Amino acid sequence: MKKFLIELYKYRFLIKVLVVRDIKKKYRRSVLGVLWSVLNPILMMAVTSMVFSTIFRFDIPNYLLYLLTGQILFNFYAESTNFAMGSIIENSALIRKIYIPKYLFPFSRVISSCVNLCFTFPALLLVILLTGKELNWAMLSFIAPLTLFFFFCLGAGLILSTMAVYFRDVFHLYGVLISLLSYATPIFYPEKIVPDQYWFLLKCNPLYYFFKAFRMSVYEGVLPTEPLLWHCFLIAAIFFAVGCYVFHRNQNHFILYI
Repeated sequence: MKKFLIELYKYRFLIKVLVVRDIKKKYRRSVLGVLWSVLNPILMMAVTSMVFSTIFRFDIPNYLLYLLTGQILFNFYAESTNFAMGSIIENSALIRKIYIPKYLFPFSRVISSCVNLCFTFPALLLVILLTGKELNWAMLSFIAPLTLFFFFCLGAGLILSTMAVYFRDVFHLYGVLISLLSYATPIFYPEKIVPDQYWFLLKCNPLYYFFKAFRMSVYEGVLPTEPLLWHCFLIAAIFFAVGCYVFHRNQNHFILYI
């Protein structure tokens, strides 16, 4: 861990360059640029809320805020892990030429996705104000589950980036998994509609705990419960530890497959 922190500090400028490059690449030739990160979740929320609040008539108070809190968190997970998954392969030319700690590539991808997530916060604040949700200090506690979620996504990204080097089919399979997770996670529907016999699916879904903690802070305006935060901490710690181990164990062989 000490070596990891020393290298992070040593290559801090490179991390900054990689993050800026990823952000510029995403908004290249975009007329709206960063503003699109604010408009996109609002437009997606408007379309999705019209379908699920009107047609399916989910009885959720302040459904717009409920939906948006789920969407922006899931979009961050999907974007960060997808970006991290291809980070080693996409930077293969650079890896072959000079020595750079390889974990910097998935790490920078998750950071750039986190920056994009921060761009959506004005949209979240706008919905909070427009829907009449009362602001309170407990809402700031969202930082805790979001920080843990960052390390969870980083761990998942390290695992996926390692798998993608050896098995290119991971890109296609993960797309299917993302679709399954979008339905297995209560993003647009209330968890209370899940039948008792399927509750184990929610309990086995690691995203569920982060979403619940984040919504307790932003949507309900209360502090997340201690047991829930411990669940989030353990999940994040396990994924991050496994991701670091798998990546470190295989990184010296990447150059043979990229």
